[in-house]
Amino acid sequence: MCTSIVEVVRAEGMAKRGDEWFPISHSVVAYDHARHAQLGDVITLDFVNVALEPGARAGIELTLETAVELRAALDRAIAAAEFEEAEVRGKGALSGVSRAA
Repeated sequence: MCTSIVEVVRAEGMAKRGDEWFPISHSVVAYDHARHAQLGDVITLDFVNVALEPGARAGIELTLETAVELRAALDRAIAAAEFEEAEVRGKGALSGVSRAA
């Protein structure tokens, strides 16, 4: 049974397939049957560039438990990065130096 759980968001970054890096335009998060992993239902992450050929994609399949752990790690890394960015912006404002965003 298909779950029809799919989220698509605009994305900015790079993905790698083989030896080639390519810019991504969208990220797709879904929960459905594994296509490649020998697992049941999985969280899939696909990073794509819709302006390039259909093969311009990097994808992974994760167990739900792994996806939960990844989400927690992302939350921690994002919180730390936001703190770091706020510190840098604060120091730049104090010294009269601004940082380009």
